[in-house]
Amino acid sequence: MSDVVKLTDMRLKEFTAEVERRSGQRISQCYQCGKCSSGCPMAFAMDIDPARIMRLIQLGLRDDVLKSNTIWICAACQTCTTRCPQEVEIAHVMDTLRIMALEAGYTDSERETVEALSQFVENIERRGRVFEPELALRLNIALGRPFKDFGRGLQLFARGKLPMLPEKIKGLKELRSIWEKVKKLERVEGERHVNAHETQHS
Repeated sequence: MSDVVKLTDMRLKEFTAEVERRSGQRISQCYQCGKCSSGCPMAFAMDIDPARIMRLIQLGLRDDVLKSNTIWICAACQTCTTRCPQEVEIAHVMDTLRIMALEAGYTDSERETVEALSQFVENIERRGRVFEPELALRLNIALGRPFKDFGRGLQLFARGKLPMLPEKIKGLKELRSIWEKVKKLERVEGERHVNAHETQHS
């Protein structure tokens, strides 16, 4: 076996091992029964169904997986996880793949979806619940189209379908404390991932 083939094989295995380590799921257990795909309510909109995503991870095909729109379309409804006979938490694997795609910059083709997700999370973090007018405005500004939904927004306001002011929630201070703990855990995990990667290649 040539050195090039050995290096390629090693890199493929590295991706599989990384996804398993970061998700905490034994993806190698998947034997392609297809139950996750047949029960997925969002499969019709995916370019690669969940079962094939799992197979591509097993094969170590990093680019195919992280560039897929499937990981962003997944609704995290847990249907696949519930149906899996091997008890692989596929929805959690999808969460892990989204994080990895963001870290690697594989988001150009799904920029609107990624930005919408980011703005949604920020909106929840800031107010404790979604304030739709602010969410839509921030998303459109981020995508360079600030007036895209302006007319529709006015119509909804006129019909009383959109609130003029955000609704306050109880326990916002406690909620923000939870967010800070989550961010701290994410930083620790990120640092651990970087250290592990540097150790492997030192």
